[in-house]
Amino acid sequence: MAFKTEFEFTLPKGFVDKDGNVHQKGVMRLATAKDEIVPLQDYRVQNNRAYLVIILLSRVISKLGDLTAINPGVIEGLYSSDLAYLQEFYRKINEDGSAAVPVSCPECKHKFEIDMGSDLGEL
Repeated sequence: MAFKTEFEFTLPKGFVDKDGNVHQKGVMRLATAKDEIVPLQDYRVQNNRAYLVIILLSRVISKLGDLTAINPGVIEGLYSSDLAYLQEFYRKINEDGSAAVPVSCPECKHKFEIDMGSDLGEL
């Protein structure tokens, strides 16, 4: 099995661009040490530590819908539920190396995994 460095995801709501197009499906790559260090030098992060996640996500998301250039402005324009989803997705793939989450059926208690990157409506 090859080492996986890119993971597909589907945002719960999606980014709405200036033309009203909704972009939900995207690709996030694993973060490098540089991805986590460089944002600390950004004046926006130095003025507001909470901005770190904006800069960090703009560095590791390589695609979002038809957008190929992801910048802090795109991340700033996300709905809060999408930002929370991406933060959890980032944590999951960078700590575990996988987007798989263990779950169990509340009725039969069968245990299985779901992929956070899949469109859950398609399961």
